[in-house]
Amino acid sequence: MNKPVVKIEVVKGKSLKNSVRDTIAKLCGLEQCVKAGEKVLLKPNFNTADPFPASSDIEFIKAVIELLLENDVGEIILGDSCTFSQNTRKVMERKGAFALAGKYKKLKVVSFDEGKWVRKEIPNGRFLKCVHIPEILEQVDRIILLPCLKTHFVAQYTGALKLAVGFMKPIQRLKLHMGKVQEKIAELNTFFTPDLVIMDARKCFINKGPSDGEIREPNLVLASTSRVEVDIEGVGIIQGFEGNSLGGVKPEELPQIKRAMELGIDSNSRKL
Repeated sequence: MNKPVVKIEVVKGKSLKNSVRDTIAKLCGLEQCVKAGEKVLLKPNFNTADPFPASSDIEFIKAVIELLLENDVGEIILGDSCTFSQNTRKVMERKGAFALAGKYKKLKVVSFDEGKWVRKEIPNGRFLKCVHIPEILEQVDRIILLPCLKTHFVAQYTGALKLAVGFMKPIQRLKLHMGKVQEKIAELNTFFTPDLVIMDARKCFINKGPSDGEIREPNLVLASTSRVEVDIEGVGIIQGFEGNSLGGVKPEELPQIKRAMELGIDSNSRKL
């Protein structure tokens, strides 16, 4: 894995939008990842409606949307599917996601739960053999992941790789959590290759999670084309805070990251 990760500190007095812009520009420039006229899927973290960093900050999402519009994209789709115990539409309404569609003409906000799901076999799946994913994943030109940074009481850590669980039909997530959850998370990521990952690491959980935990403020925005590299960096950031629950484990040895590297995620993953 040799794809870079760019970290930019969010400076007081500087707009969030400009902080995100500068992070992407330092990586490659948004125009290198997304072309004018393309249909772009934004995948936030709307697992619940709990306050950031438990779920995505709507202001961060707005900043990314506005940057994409400056790049003259054809359409932006903001979509997710929350935890199976909650209603995705209600979660997204509480987060203010649907209200954004009235502000940005090129934006469509969708609950994956209300759309069609398609079955996919996992050729290299050792722990996850098949999955149903949103059909819309096969209908977009670009995918941009917008993960938060936090620990997770089951999966230890949740960042870019685990964001893919929102692409999984909710009923299937019950089995996902029945052992080898981190390895299954990695295998789930073999279905798509994001064009860009932008992590909102202004705040993070250093223990518990995913819906609540002890908060610290790294005050960073991260960007990369690699989920694995973002998560390696993310784990390291959390480990830099005293009292974190990730202990002394090497980021590359965290099961979800280790399995993703075994699968060649973001080096030879299959594009949908």
